[in-house]
Order: sequence, then C-alpha cells, then structure tokens
Amino acid sequence: MKKLSENKNSRKVLAVAAAAVTAAAIGLSACSAQAQSPGTIVVQNQDVSANQLTVSGKEEVRVVPDMAEIVFSIRTQKPTAQECQQENAKNLNDTIEKLKSLGVEERSIQTSSYGLDPIYNWNSDTREITGYEMNTQLTVSDIPIGEAGSIMSQSVVAGVNSIDNVSYFCSTYDESYQEALKKAIEMAKGKASAMAEASGRTLGEVSNVEEYGYNPYTRYTGYMSGGARNEMAMETTAAAMDMGVMAGEISVEAQVSVTFNLQ
Repeated sequence: MKKLSENKNSRKVLAVAAAAVTAAAIGLSACSAQAQSPGTIVVQNQDVSANQLTVSGKEEVRVVPDMAEIVFSIRTQKPTAQECQQENAKNLNDTIEKLKSLGVEERSIQTSSYGLDPIYNWNSDTREITGYEMNTQLTVSDIPIGEAGSIMSQSVVAGVNSIDNVSYFCSTYDESYQEALKKAIEMAKGKASAMAEASGRTLGEVSNVEEYGYNPYTRYTGYMSGGARNEMAMETTAAAMDMGVMAGEISVEAQVSVTFNLQ
C-alpha cells in the first residue's frame, strides 16, 4: 500500500511540473507577441522579378570607312611547272616592289596563299597534262581609302591579274560603337517607360545592363596614329571618288538588354 501511495504522489509532482513548463511557454509566446507592433505581417521569399521589367534595345550608326584591305591574285600558266613558278615569282616580286614604291609598309603586305596545279586535257581519255597554273594570293592591308584606286590600278600594271576582294574598315569604330550603345540604351528606356505607364506603374532606376552581339569586323586597328586617322577621315569621301573607289557607308550596330525597377 505504501508503494501505491508513493506512485500517486510522483504522478502529481510530474503533472505540476508539466503544467509549469506549459505556463512558461505560453508566457514567452505572449511576450513575443507583445514585442511586435499590431498588424505586422512578415513576408518571406518575395518575388523580386515581379517588380522589374527587362527590355532590349538595338541601334546602328552609319559611318564612312577610311581604310581598306585588298586581296590580289597573280595567276600564271606555262607549259612546265618550273616555268610557271618562275614567271609567277617575277610578277609577285614586281607587284611587291610597286606596292612599296606607293608607300605601302612591308608589314602590311602578306603572301596569303600559294597554289600550283596541273592543267588537264579533259577531252582525252588519258587525262593528258597540257601545262601548269600557279596562283599566288597577296593581301594588302592598312590602305587609306583615298589611295586604294591608285594602288589597284598600278598593281595590275605590275603583274596582278585578279582582284579577289576589297574590304572596308573604320578607324573611328570605337567612337561610333559607343554612340550606338547610348542610342540602344535610350531606345530600351523609351520602350520600358511606355510599358510601365501602360501597366499603371512608374519606371525606376536601372538594375542591370547586358551587351549582346559585339562584332567588330569593320574595326580598323592598324599602325596609324589618331591624328593621322582623323585627318584622313575628313578627306576620305572626296579622295575615294577621285580614284574611282566608292566606299559607301558601313553599319556599326549595338544591342543591349536593360532591366529596370518598377515602382
């Protein structure tokens, strides 16, 4: 009987202790609730993208090129391979000397390819070789537009018998590209402003800008100084027309993606 009484007393003690712990927990919760101001709502994992708008902008600036690169070919046909090579080499050397005499720097002249092939009589069952043909390609860069026509004409006299390609470049490409970038961002801002207004929001500050599609193919990076380039660019159009070379204009494009905050 004594043990049964002790067990009952132990249970009462445990019950009182549990009640005390529960009361303490309730008291702490009440204190925490009193520390927050009435009506406070805690928001977690808010979707920031709902308050942002991303738009793209693309613009171009048209500029007159002031530099050129010309690809010449010297083609030779002779009965034997040796004669063909010798004749081709003579015409090549004469052309290079002519280019140097016209003021073209040696570092701007590159022998870009060689090719020596037999010429076959395709009407013969035995594929008879009737001669040889050699083609040497010469790439000449750093040519001011105003001198391109004269260089082409006199190179033909020296031994060139094919002009394969003429490419145009702009020494003020970087300045033009920066202008195109500014216009592209302004375009993006205009689009974003209209979209924000239409949706009943106000356009805020820029939160992110990304550049796309940079392709500086027409960017000239030669050896000429900035002063010489700028002076040449002012006289490019008239000089090129006098020489019979019409360079026209080249396009400098910039494309951006801009993210704005919405208010």
